[in-house]
Amino acid sequence: MRPLLISLLLFFNISSNHAFQADIIDDLAAQFRAGNAKEIAKNFASSVELIIIDQEDVYSKAQSEQILKDFFVKNPPGKISIIHRLSTSQNYRLGIFSLSTKNGKFRVTVTLNKKPGNIFLITELRIEQDKE
Repeated sequence: MRPLLISLLLFFNISSNHAFQADIIDDLAAQFRAGNAKEIAKNFASSVELIIIDQEDVYSKAQSEQILKDFFVKNPPGKISIIHRLSTSQNYRLGIFSLSTKNGKFRVTVTLNKKPGNIFLITELRIEQDKE
């Protein structure tokens, strides 16, 4: 009986941990829909490769938040849909969104890497004009 109980506990722990980690993509999509740069920035690594339309560089967490905030001021979000997500890797997450704003449609790609403490942080954020 004891091995069965241990097996069940391990199964539920692994399943819930895997589901929790996939939720970060859903959370980020909701934050982009709200245009909440401050909440998105909480998931930034200490430095972020940021590509927004024609601006590309590696920025600090604070600089990245400000640039993203400026993007939302110029392009108030309307709706967002998740085009693709990769959440099968233990060390890597990827989310690709289609973001509709008042000034057009954008393709958002978010790359997250696992950091110490089993936390996924955004290491690359790419916002490009949608070509559709």
